[in-house]
Amino acid sequence: MKNLRTCYAAILLFALLFTSASLSAQTELQQKLSKISAITETKPLESTEFSEKYVTYFTQPLDHRHPEKGSFSQRVIVSHVGFDRPTVLVTEGYGAAYALTPKYREELSKLLNANMIFVEYRYFLESTPQPKDWQYLTAESSADDLHAVTTALKGIYPGKWIATGISKGGQTCMLYRTFYPDDVDISVPYVAPLCYAAEDGRHEPFLRKVSTAENRKKIEDFQLEVLKRKATLLPRFEKYCEEKGLKFRAPIEEIYDYSVLEYSFALWQWGTPISKIPAVTASDDEIFAHLLDISNPDYFIADSPTASFFVQAARELGYYGYDIKPFKKYLSIKSSKDYLHRLMLPDELKDMPFDKTLGRKITKFLKENDPKMIFIYGQNDPWTAAGVTWLKGKKNIHVFVEPDGSHRARINTLPEAQKQEAISLINKWLQE
Repeated sequence: MKNLRTCYAAILLFALLFTSASLSAQTELQQKLSKISAITETKPLESTEFSEKYVTYFTQPLDHRHPEKGSFSQRVIVSHVGFDRPTVLVTEGYGAAYALTPKYREELSKLLNANMIFVEYRYFLESTPQPKDWQYLTAESSADDLHAVTTALKGIYPGKWIATGISKGGQTCMLYRTFYPDDVDISVPYVAPLCYAAEDGRHEPFLRKVSTAENRKKIEDFQLEVLKRKATLLPRFEKYCEEKGLKFRAPIEEIYDYSVLEYSFALWQWGTPISKIPAVTASDDEIFAHLLDISNPDYFIADSPTASFFVQAARELGYYGYDIKPFKKYLSIKSSKDYLHRLMLPDELKDMPFDKTLGRKITKFLKENDPKMIFIYGQNDPWTAAGVTWLKGKKNIHVFVEPDGSHRARINTLPEAQKQEAISLINKWLQE
C-alpha cells in the first residue's frame, strides 16, 4: 500500500510538472487563446509576415438566437504582431484556405502593421455545418458569427479594430457594421455591392456605358463572333466540358450562350485589357481559348463550390442579370430571367423568393448614420453599378473610385493623392 501511495504521488508530481512545462512552453498568445471557451482547437501556422500565426476553430451556434438548434465549427485565423497594435478583422465572404499560406497578409494589416483576424464565412470549406441546412445561411447569422469572434478576441486585442473585406467580403463588412455598429472602430469595404434584387437591374445599363464606345464595340463584336461560330465551336465546347467533368442543369448549348453573355461582365470585372481580345478574323483556336480564359463554363456548373454564395445572392444579397437584346438572333435561350435560380441553386431552393429586407436595412443605416467607413470601388467594375457611390456629404463615410479600375481596386491602386487621403483618414481615426 505504501509503495502504491508513493507511486501515485510520483505520477501526480510528474503530471503537474508536465502541465507546468507545457504551459511555460506556450507563448502568451497561445495561453490567452486557450482560455477562450468557444475555441476547440488551435494549430500553429508558418508565416513570413507575422511573429505568430494560428488557425483556430470556434464553436458557433447555427442560430445565435436559438443555440439549442445546434452548432458548427468556424475556422478563424489569428495572425499576431503585438497586443498593443490595432487589429484588422477580415470579413471574408467565402473560404479561408488562401489565408493559410505563409506569405498572406491583407492590405490594411500591412499598411498599419496590425494584427489580423481572418474569419471564414459560414457554409464555406471547413466552416460548413453538417448536415447542410440552408435555413441558417443568412446575412444576419454571418454578422452574429463575426460579433462572437470579435467579442472573444477583444480581451486579447483591446486596441482599435478595423473590419475589412473584398467583394462578398465587402458586403459582409458593410452588413456587419449595420447589425453591430459599435463592434469595430473603422470599416473598409472593398468593391462591395449593395444589390436590391436577384437581378438588380443596374448592371446591364452600366455595361452599356462603361469605358468608351470603341471598347464596348470590340467586346460586343467578339461575343457576336463566338455566337456566329457556334456550329464549329459548340462541339469543342461540349468536349471541353466533358473532359473537365463539368455538369450542368441546362443543355450544353444554353451554357454556351450564357458563357457568351457572361463574357462582358467578367472582362470588365477583372480588368482584362481590351487589347487581349482577339480580332473577329482570328482562328477558332484563339477565339475559343480567349472565351474560356475570360468566361469559363465552370461558373455555371451544378453543385458549384460557391453554391453557398449563389444561395445567398438569390435569398438576400442580390445579383445581376444579362442584356440579351444584341445577341437574340443567335441565342438558343428566349430569356435569361431567373438564370441564377435555374442554373446555380440547389434543386430544393430553385423557387426561393428574394427578401429585400437586408438591402433596405443597410441603405437606411448608411443614410441615417455616419460611421467611420471608407469604400473603395473600381470605375469600370460592373459591381460598382450597385455600389454606394451615392453616399455624399458625410463627415466620416468616404467613397473612393479608382479611375478605370476593376474589381481589383484597393487603397494601394488608387491615384497617389486619393491613396494618401485614405491612409491619412485611417491613421487619424486610429488616434481618436
